[in-house]
Amino acid sequence: MKRRNSNKGFGILFFVVFLIISIWPISSGGDLRLWSVSIAFIFLILGILNSKILTPLKKIWIKFGELLGKIISPIVLGIIFFLLITPIGLLMKILGKDLLNIKYTKNKTYWINRLKDLGSMNKQF
Repeated sequence: MKRRNSNKGFGILFFVVFLIISIWPISSGGDLRLWSVSIAFIFLILGILNSKILTPLKKIWIKFGELLGKIISPIVLGIIFFLLITPIGLLMKILGKDLLNIKYTKNKTYWINRLKDLGSMNKQF
């Protein structure tokens, strides 16, 4: 059985990331970043060997990802709410739409009168 959270995958991921960082300046006529290439190959070797040296780095990376998730998720959801949901709600209110049928009146109840008898609830399933 293969472990999903192995150091091998972590090492190979960071190999690819540092390799991209090293090659990126070449696209704009720059030089290869040798420091990044050396770090990339260190991660590749440690990743292939599934080294225990990568375990603390992987734990730090996971904690960093969790921290980013706690910060970024509320910001993105807030932006979606205020730029998408709120204008739709205001537009519905301006147009007088009541999609949920919850307009308040003194004599009205929120119970829905059924025209069809639902029958006994003894055998629901």
